[in-house]
Amino acid sequence: MNRGRDHNEIAAALRQCKAAFIGVAVMSGLVNILYLTGSFYMLEVYDRVIPSRSVPTLIGLSVLALVLYGFQGVLEAIRSRILARIGAALDESLSARVFDIIVRAPLKGAIPGDGLLPLRDLDQIRSFLSGTGPSAFFDLPWMPIYIGICFLFHPYIGIAAIAGSLILAGLTFLTDRATKAPTQAATGHGLRRNGLADSSRRNAEVLAAMGMQQRLAARWALANREYLSANQTVADVGGGYGAGSKVFRMALQSGVLALGAWLVIHAEATAGIIIAGSILVSRSLAPAELAIGNWKGFVAARQSWRRLTDLFAKLPATEQPHTLPAPTQTMAVEGVSVAPPGTPRVVVQDVSFTLEAGQGVGVIGPSASGKSSLVRAIVGVWPPIRGKVRLDGAALDQWSSTDLGVHVGFLPQEVELFAGTVAENIARFEPNAPSELVIAAARASGVHDLILRLPEGYDSRIGEGGAGLSAGQRQRIGLARALYRDPFLVVLDEPNANLDSEGENALTQAILSVRQRGGICIVVAHRPSALAAVDLILMLADGRAQAFGPKDEVLKRVLRPAPAPVAAPVAAQQVAKGNIPGMQESA
Repeated sequence: MNRGRDHNEIAAALRQCKAAFIGVAVMSGLVNILYLTGSFYMLEVYDRVIPSRSVPTLIGLSVLALVLYGFQGVLEAIRSRILARIGAALDESLSARVFDIIVRAPLKGAIPGDGLLPLRDLDQIRSFLSGTGPSAFFDLPWMPIYIGICFLFHPYIGIAAIAGSLILAGLTFLTDRATKAPTQAATGHGLRRNGLADSSRRNAEVLAAMGMQQRLAARWALANREYLSANQTVADVGGGYGAGSKVFRMALQSGVLALGAWLVIHAEATAGIIIAGSILVSRSLAPAELAIGNWKGFVAARQSWRRLTDLFAKLPATEQPHTLPAPTQTMAVEGVSVAPPGTPRVVVQDVSFTLEAGQGVGVIGPSASGKSSLVRAIVGVWPPIRGKVRLDGAALDQWSSTDLGVHVGFLPQEVELFAGTVAENIARFEPNAPSELVIAAARASGVHDLILRLPEGYDSRIGEGGAGLSAGQRQRIGLARALYRDPFLVVLDEPNANLDSEGENALTQAILSVRQRGGICIVVAHRPSALAAVDLILMLADGRAQAFGPKDEVLKRVLRPAPAPVAAPVAAQQVAKGNIPGMQESA
């Protein structure tokens, strides 16, 4: 999808509100016509009522003015409500797309900070559209009309209105130039501040246990001060120009009064023009003043619009591919190379192997050998920079995420559960998930009895991230989630990291059950106990496949027995030399 088309993706959300914008424009025209009520009321009072001393005329004019003011208030209220609903409609149209970006961007390394900037950008655009800023822009086209009426009163009054408009236009330009850079800086500082706060929240236990809270608090305080300083700069600049424009308009209004008085003294205008001209000039400049007052929000919304446009260009909406039959036979990795999102460093290079239904492979190797990166590519989380992963001959990019997810079970190293019930988490939040399938997945992972011991069983609610459960419980419930609906491909990354002996036995049985029903299971492991139920081994080192084949043969080649224990002084000497006693190739 090219940039122009992507830009239209956002603009289309506003085009859906075309009728509403037309309505706002019409109401703005009526409101601006009704804004003339005060000027002409004062003109009639000074030029007709006072000279004639006619009380009925004064009453009639006053009643008419009140009725017109009432209509003006109603129209302004309706215009405000329509703008608020335009903002809500824009949010409704783009919210699903923004959520898609929030979920996909971390897999592409596309969003810095806490990853919620697209959502805040959408909120910023909606807030601006729902506020008074758009009203000012709808009123701006009426400034020439007001100035034209000022010329009808007297050319000098029209010239004064033009001069005031030019000065306010200059203030608007200076406001834009002065607030652009501070607004961008404030956004950057906000990203760092929010990212640090979010990472500190997620690692609260580490901060508390190792006395790091004050140090991280100092770093956050520094980021917060920079954020507040940048926002203060924006507020100072915008407020300064806003105050300047307000004072200038008031001074100009008084100047027009003096000008009108001078014209009356020289018999070039009536007394009513003194007041009417002052009000009209002030009103002609009000849209520009309102625009300057809302310029901070306009600049922020414009930058949010651009950032969303750029993100939509980087992460175009995925089209629904042709539905493929469920895989039942093979999984092939063909020359796959993988780099973490947002980095050029290749961590897996040219790995190839093929698995058939009923087989299980254990992926072993030293730390940082590329095991987790490889399985992320296998389940489609990280797209390979080279090569393909295929299920029954079809590359993963020929499946939509929703369709592929039905056939894949994935247990990552760090199991994250979502706020909801245990049953909802196991069922992957599938609406109206059959209870028998949820229980079957729990039984397959050996966690059924554990769930029944929870206060409300399968209906027990857990907090965000699995709060309230132990690491082992989260891992076993995550395993049940991976086994839900018997997916063809099950990938388990360090599945026994937090399991006791009972949990490891259940894990072994789960892997065997996947193979017995004709599925394929891939297990990343450092502890050999997780490999009991697999029949093949893939050995990785430095991102490359070093060995692949039957388990016994590969393990016999890659593992070496630990040397006999040595005395402590000798061991210390070996450690100092870099030779660590008892270390063997990690499984």
